[in-house]
Amino acid sequence: MAADFISFSLFALSSILIVVNPLGALLVYNSITEFMDSKDKRRVAAYGCRIAGLVLIFFTLLGSTLLSLFGITISAFTIAGGVLLFGIGMEMVYARTSRAKVTATEKYESIDADDISSMPLAFPMISGPGTITTVIVLSKDAPILSQPIELGIILGSVILTLIITYLVLVSSEQITKRVGQREYRVVNRLMGIMLMAIAVQFIINGISQAFPMLTGTGIT
Repeated sequence: MAADFISFSLFALSSILIVVNPLGALLVYNSITEFMDSKDKRRVAAYGCRIAGLVLIFFTLLGSTLLSLFGITISAFTIAGGVLLFGIGMEMVYARTSRAKVTATEKYESIDADDISSMPLAFPMISGPGTITTVIVLSKDAPILSQPIELGIILGSVILTLIITYLVLVSSEQITKRVGQREYRVVNRLMGIMLMAIAVQFIINGISQAFPMLTGTGIT
C-alpha cells in the first residue's frame, strides 16, 4: 500500500511538473518582463503562480464533475488528454514553445498588457490546457470523499510544482546566466520525451477503460 502511494506521488508530481515545464515558462516570463525592475518581476511571478494555483485546484476538485455535467466520459477525456500531451511533448522535443501553451499573438499582445501575470503567464503558460487535462485525469479515481489521500497527493503536487516554478521565475537572471540555449534545448527534449511517455500511458489507460475487453480486464 505504501509503495502504491509513493508510486502515485512520483507519477503525479512528475506529470504536473513536466507539463508545466518551468524552464519553458521562464523563457516567456523573461520576454514579457524584459523592461521591468526586480520588484515588479517578483510581483508578476507571485501573482501568476497564485492564479495558476487557483485554476488547477479548481479543476482538480471539480474537473470530473464538470465532465459528467457535459456527458463526457473520463475514458474519452483521458484519451483526448493523452493526444494533447503527446503533441506538447513533440513540440518540446523539437525545442519549440507549444501553441497549446502560448501563441505568438498572445505573447506579442502581452507586451503592452496592464496585467501580464494572469495572461499569458498564469494562463495558458502555467495552467494551460495540458496542465488542466493532467490534473483532471489524475483526479478521476480520487473523488473528494472516497479517496482523500490520493486527492491530497495531487493537490500537494500542484502546490509543489508552483513553488518550484515561482523559484525558477524569480531566479531568472541567475538561471539565464548559467543555462544557455544549448543546455535548455537538451533539458527540454528530455522532458518532452518523458511527457510523451506519460501521454502514451494516459492513452493506454483511457483505451483500457473504454474497451476493457481489449485488455482482458472485462473477462471474469
